[in-house]
Amino acid sequence: MRGNILAASEARRRFFVMALTLACGVFACGMQAAHASEAQSQQQSAAAPAPADPAAQTAANKRATKLVTDETGRRMAIPLNVQRVVSLAPNLTETIYALGLDAKLAGDTTYCDIPPAAKEKPHIGSAQEPSLEAIVALHPDLVLATTSINRAQTAEALLKIGVPVYTSDPHTVAGILNSIVTMADLMGASEQGAKVVAELQQRLDTLHAALQDRPMAHVLFVVWEDPLISIGQNTFIADALRWAGAESIIVTNQNWPQVSMEEVVRLQPEYIVLTPDHLAAETHERVNNLRDRPTWSELRAVKMGHVVMASDEFTRPAPGLVDAIEALAHELHPEAFSTSATELAPTFSQWTVGAGLRPAPTTANPPAFALFALARSRPEAAVCAR
Repeated sequence: MRGNILAASEARRRFFVMALTLACGVFACGMQAAHASEAQSQQQSAAAPAPADPAAQTAANKRATKLVTDETGRRMAIPLNVQRVVSLAPNLTETIYALGLDAKLAGDTTYCDIPPAAKEKPHIGSAQEPSLEAIVALHPDLVLATTSINRAQTAEALLKIGVPVYTSDPHTVAGILNSIVTMADLMGASEQGAKVVAELQQRLDTLHAALQDRPMAHVLFVVWEDPLISIGQNTFIADALRWAGAESIIVTNQNWPQVSMEEVVRLQPEYIVLTPDHLAAETHERVNNLRDRPTWSELRAVKMGHVVMASDEFTRPAPGLVDAIEALAHELHPEAFSTSATELAPTFSQWTVGAGLRPAPTTANPPAFALFALARSRPEAAVCAR
């Protein structure tokens, strides 16, 4: 009897040991499978491409941000990994292409035409009246604006709805170069920014060395002809003129002053500097006929044929401005250079980054900067001149 009980107990003990062993084996296999599945999932996640949906991309990018203060004093959070950028001005679009970052350009304005490929990007309207809905629909990580043409209200409206807007505010050529470096850094391209700016600065330094012993040419820089609009002392154009060996005869703190022809006759500039603006199709004809125009014919510069056509890059705070400065310097001080301005013309009719010949503005699509200057000059009073 006792033997039977012991045998039964031993059988139960063996059964429980086998069951426990089997359970442990199953648990171990399950854990191994779980670990393998997790590792495979991680590998697939790492190998998977970024989401194609711009909204999903933007949401992912915004997880890591940095605080920056733009050139107008506005403070904001900008994604560390900027992948989608909207440009609100032609000079900013040109800068993005010069940095080789056009793949990040999600959209620009209807006036962005340098290089020609910029015209193929989705447009968000004009520089002064962009569509906020169109901007938001492009899901930008960053919007670039500038005080030289954009309205402050646009940046403020976008910032209120959580879209970061970095606004540049250059008043000198050095300020433009600094803005290029900063924008490159914001877009994750510090090395490209440093390289582009170093090349531009080297060209400016070479130009300065060639002109440093020569007197400044006194010029009337014409932003717009009717009404006659020129430039103030605190604009980047006035500083660009100084790099080209010239200074404006108009002395005022107003950026885009409206000037009377009577005052211009009194001041008698040595040179008249015109830009293509909305009269591009008839520019050469106008230059040739200035002697026949009332009041203009009274200017010694016109009588002597000292009328110079500057590139419209002179009105854009962008990398191409250095091209325009060099070309004007050759026109005003040909004795300082072994190469004439005429020989340089084919080079300076092309964009800095080699995007081909620039399209001529038309009456239907005048440069936005000239229109902006015209609009801003309306309330400005007569200026004090030197």
